[in-house]
Amino acid sequence: MIAGVWPLLKTLLDIIALRKGPDAIPYSWGLTGVVVFIWLAVSFVVVVINGGGDQGSFLRGMLLSSIALVIYAAIVVSMNRQARLLQTLTAVLGCGAVISALYAAEIVLLTPLLGQTGTSLLALLTIFWSVPVEGHIIARAIDRSWYVGIVIATLVFSLQLYVQFSILQPS
Repeated sequence: MIAGVWPLLKTLLDIIALRKGPDAIPYSWGLTGVVVFIWLAVSFVVVVINGGGDQGSFLRGMLLSSIALVIYAAIVVSMNRQARLLQTLTAVLGCGAVISALYAAEIVLLTPLLGQTGTSLLALLTIFWSVPVEGHIIARAIDRSWYVGIVIATLVFSLQLYVQFSILQPS
């Protein structure tokens, strides 16, 4: 099992490091299913670590992620790159899972060493890295400049923040 996951993890790490694009992910519904499962599991762990182990926190996170996925899918389709859609969404979810797992590991492992404030700052920077990663993925998927991808990812991230803080505030 671990040996089968290693090539996927290595590819996702290369995408996160901006060395490869979503085209490095095989076009496979089975692989996408595995990535979705991992992404859901990591997302649940992050919600629990953040102290929001209730169902509402998890569902809010899923809604925010769905917003990004729908927008990215619409952009890929509107640019007539439907053949790259599965790989693009798999790359977004897979890289999101890896970045979220790193975030969770930072919170658990570094809080005793750096304290809450230092760890939170480092973890926030890790989450912010998802913007250039998603921008890179989208730019490569639609054959546009990295800067175009960054603008798209920044707008999507801003919309997610708006929805999070304006609409989804827990009562």
